[in-house]
Amino acid sequence: MTGGGGTADEHRMPYEYRITEGRLGDEPTVTVSAPDGAVRVVLALRGATLLSWQVARGAAGQLTEPAEPAVLTEPAVLTELTDGYRDEAELLSQDGVRAGLLAPFSNRVADGRYHHGGRDHELLPGRVEDRTIYHGFAREAPFRLVAATMTADSARLFLRSTSIRPGRYAGYPFALDLDVEYTIGRRELGIEIRATNVGETTAPYASGWHPYFTVSRSHPRPIDDLVLQIPAHTLIRTDASLIPLPGTEALLPLDRRPDMDFRTPRRLGDAVLDACFADLTPGPDGRTETVLSDPASGDALQVWQYGGYMHVFTGDTLARDRRASIALEPVEVPTDAFNRPEHADALSLEPGRQREFRFGVRYLPATH
Repeated sequence: MTGGGGTADEHRMPYEYRITEGRLGDEPTVTVSAPDGAVRVVLALRGATLLSWQVARGAAGQLTEPAEPAVLTEPAVLTELTDGYRDEAELLSQDGVRAGLLAPFSNRVADGRYHHGGRDHELLPGRVEDRTIYHGFAREAPFRLVAATMTADSARLFLRSTSIRPGRYAGYPFALDLDVEYTIGRRELGIEIRATNVGETTAPYASGWHPYFTVSRSHPRPIDDLVLQIPAHTLIRTDASLIPLPGTEALLPLDRRPDMDFRTPRRLGDAVLDACFADLTPGPDGRTETVLSDPASGDALQVWQYGGYMHVFTGDTLARDRRASIALEPVEVPTDAFNRPEHADALSLEPGRQREFRFGVRYLPATH
């Protein structure tokens, strides 16, 4: 095991995954590479943000699988499967929240205000116009790499932030330690966010992830021809500000909205989505799987999660490369949960208690 943000190559066994430090402008990064070069992941320490996830495809669309651990004699040709921040300016601007880790809330809090613990809280004090706040503070928080475990088959990175403290963020007078664990395999990327309440009062808390994916081999290309499948039975209805309607008015069975029903795989076409899907059907292992596939290549991505909701955004308002990728966002709770009494118990994180949310993505190469 290595810690402190780097590795000591003299203690690394041959043919293990490797981690190296780097920079995106002035922002520190870490890069994880498979021993044969067939997988490469880049993370920014700001927000523990995934910047890039690349895999190698063989001639028939198969991920390279060496018969024995070995370094390839020729460099692997890698294909990008995410659409992350490209440079320091994008990372600092947070435009599109590309692959942001969302905590202590995901999506929007209506009017930047909520009530908790017998008090009203104001997340945007003094602001009169543009009262939009979304996706929490973790995505811009400083993280540090505290440990990493490398084997021939995978890498596990452990990152921590202690930046959420009373007085640090307006309207959130609570103390949380955030731990993020990345597990990187040959075809799969897993993430677990753990929050520990280190304060003296119960904190409202929920988490999520905001990644953009592309499975097309000719990226950037509009997502219109990609096929999406979401195992959800209910759509969360919202107003014009994308805030869910009150109470049960927000719950709409997808049988009544066939245009939004993706239980059977459907081509995206010109669909414009910024919507939350509920009542996800898990598999036998409790894992829910949303699938994005490319009929042209036969490749697919399987975005998985344990519990929660799936929010989908087709990227129509992005500053660059609109509709070139799609955000498939595992979230613990729907938008504006801080203002919805039915979610109070799920949000409440008591002093000394810890809660985790697990999700990730698996690459499914074409079989032909």
